[in-house]
Amino acid sequence: MKINPTDLEWEYGKVKNFYGKTLLDKNNGGIKLVKVSEKAIYPIHQHPNKTEFIYILEGNPIITIGEEKIPGEKGEFFILPNSVIHAIENKNESNECLLLVGSIKE
Repeated sequence: MKINPTDLEWEYGKVKNFYGKTLLDKNNGGIKLVKVSEKAIYPIHQHPNKTEFIYILEGNPIITIGEEKIPGEKGEFFILPNSVIHAIENKNESNECLLLVGSIKE
């Protein structure tokens, strides 16, 4: 099956200024294309039953994993382990971030 993300509409996310396009949605996990608007923050949270991952396609988000805030760059891959607090922030005032975000249920 081929999916062309440009054919999909952006859906409003659970958090203001986060938008997604679902590419894969299965019982054991999924993958979304996520657009993070300028100055947007996805607050600290955790998942007791899944590991998430982020691949940065565009922009420079700050990824919080546990107590560490890590500046991200295009082409970097982050793993957000099961039950560890994490967050995403785009401090840029003029550019969005584009991320590939997925999860695997444990």
